[in-house]
Parts: sequence; structure tokens; C-alpha cells
Amino acid sequence: MLLGEYQHHLTKGNRLALPSKIRTEIKGSELVLAKGFEPCVLGYEKATWEKTAQTELAKPVSEKEARQIRRQLFAGASQAEIDQQGRVVLPINLLSHAGVTSEMVIIGAGDHFEIWQKERWQKYYETISRNE
Repeated sequence: MLLGEYQHHLTKGNRLALPSKIRTEIKGSELVLAKGFEPCVLGYEKATWEKTAQTELAKPVSEKEARQIRRQLFAGASQAEIDQQGRVVLPINLLSHAGVTSEMVIIGAGDHFEIWQKERWQKYYETISRNE
């Protein structure tokens, strides 16, 4: 299970060194990165992504919401490889979607992790914390 909150920076070549606690939970070296529903990047272990995709693909294409979710998830998604140093290259379109230029927060969200621009995460977390 992916847990925790980690402060990180983007390095040269749009590389992100995944936190060791996140890396140890990921089986294999293949990830799928996708645009989040909020301004963030979703990161899935490939097998988990495939299960999530099957759930969405099981919904009828005749339903408007099902089409919208498919478009959101699949259009902006890309496969990524974790290198031997535990780094992954983040595609420009996903960085742009999340507004990440350097400082970021990586959060564990159970079955996936999320990459947020630091200030956006802080504002978002304040908002959800007030709803308790």
C-alpha cells in the first residue's frame, strides 16, 4: 500500500527520484502515469493500472460519464520505466497539467501515488482538512 507524504524536487531531464518508501511498494519497474482529476499526476504500478482500466472499460460507452472518465484517464496517460537509481522521467504534458516546475509533493494514496505542485497540494489539503 502506498502511504505517506514526501517533499521532492524535479531534477535535470524532468526526472523524479521516487521516495524509497514508495519504490519498495512498487513491484517491477513499469509504471503508468496519468493526469489526475485534480491538478496532479497519478502514478500506478502497471498491474494496478490494468485493473483500474478494466473497471472503467467495463462501463458502457453509451454512458456520458463513462466516456468522460475514459478520456480523462487514457488520453493523458503514458508508460514510464523506473531506472536503476529509482528515477522516472515525467512527461511534459503531465508536468504542465500538475503545474510542477521544481518543488513537488508526492503522496501515497493507497493503490497509487500522486505528484502535486507543492503550493497546490498545501491549498488542496487545507480545503479537505476543513471538511472534517
